[in-house]
Amino acid sequence: MTGVFTISRWVDPDTNRRLWRMAGPMMLANVAVPLRGAVDTSMAGHLSEPYFLVAVAAGSTIFNFIFFAFNCLRMGTTAPTAQAFGAGNHAEVRAILWRALLLSSLISVSLLAMQLPIIDVALWMVPASIEAETHARTYFLIRIWGMPAALATYAFVGWLYGLEEARLPLFIQIVTNLINILLDFIFVFGFAWGVAGIAAAGLIADLAGLVIVVFVISRQLKRFKGITDWTLVLDVMRVVQMLVINRDIFLRTLCVISTTAIFIARSAGLGDLEAAANQILLNFVMFTSFGMDGIAFSAEALIGEAIGRRNLQQFRKVVRTVLVWTAILALLNVLIYSLFGLRIVYLMTDLEMVRRIAETYLIWSIMMPLVSSWAFSFDGIFIGATRTKTMRNTMFLAFAVFLSFVFGPFYELNNHFLWLAFFMFLTVRGGLLVAFYPRLQRSLERTGVS
Repeated sequence: MTGVFTISRWVDPDTNRRLWRMAGPMMLANVAVPLRGAVDTSMAGHLSEPYFLVAVAAGSTIFNFIFFAFNCLRMGTTAPTAQAFGAGNHAEVRAILWRALLLSSLISVSLLAMQLPIIDVALWMVPASIEAETHARTYFLIRIWGMPAALATYAFVGWLYGLEEARLPLFIQIVTNLINILLDFIFVFGFAWGVAGIAAAGLIADLAGLVIVVFVISRQLKRFKGITDWTLVLDVMRVVQMLVINRDIFLRTLCVISTTAIFIARSAGLGDLEAAANQILLNFVMFTSFGMDGIAFSAEALIGEAIGRRNLQQFRKVVRTVLVWTAILALLNVLIYSLFGLRIVYLMTDLEMVRRIAETYLIWSIMMPLVSSWAFSFDGIFIGATRTKTMRNTMFLAFAVFLSFVFGPFYELNNHFLWLAFFMFLTVRGGLLVAFYPRLQRSLERTGVS
């Protein structure tokens, strides 16, 4: 009770309640995302040859890259929806959904048209045995046909988040995962379809998820009276604004993906043991993101609504609540990793040499939440305010700093220096957004948000 009372002195109780009504389900949904890949990998691990496992791992990596890159469909839909909803502009709320679906369709058609060059380039970048490449290609060319459903679901989920509805996306995520798991067992162990069965299970699960979300959305649309105004949907200025927002978020996400990929590649250059240890320690960053992304996604919706209502006071309440919880979760993560970090490492590997090396560099994983948490939460604040250009440009600068560390004219790269580069990437990323926040607030004051 003391903790709750102390927090209530810093945050508005109603804002705090609304934040956690969304953040809780979002955190659970984030945890459920990697479960599908883990189940697919587990299925492949029970097949007769190791190259089946390599094939599914390679195929899953390609899809994870695509899904993460085009998560802009989710993020680029949430804030505009929240702003239109806050302003009471129900026609625009409807129109945003259709614009997002049209964009997801365009991206999906492009990916389907380029599927052969994509898999060729991907397999060139991730070399494997002939057998593994053959089955990875099979996995990709089956699963790719679920891409339109998966990307459309991103747009739908972003729209639901903009309406501050987080429980329905969690329900959709859980049901989709259960369908995928059930079909994996049927197709792999029942029909003996191997890698093709794993891919087919993923394809059908994506399609089933789309059917469920269409049913959910059709019920949500009843909240907004009237019919879809296609003149509004295709309004040039609004379409351009949507494209700009998604472009900025896409470029920002490419920087994040590239940083992680370069970090892993440079780790491999240090040796197998260092690479294995770094791969394990990177999971700590992922664990932190589970909590902080829930806070950030909630911030997108609540800040978007406050701006739509032109209520600067509510905007400040949301920001203050987000930052208080960011500090609490950052310190909690540091405490957990300090007390149990080594035990977590031991659970993740039985290799004694990898354990020893991971212990040497564990201090970086312990300290990382102190900077990564602010990067994640301020992303949510700036996306909610649709100030994606600022977020994009600060990400470019952070990425440039990272590149200057790992490729610049410094002494010979070692693992501590590599972790320092990653630490500085997150520090600059969050620090620049903190520095630009007063400008954001002044901009809202000038535009009449009062």
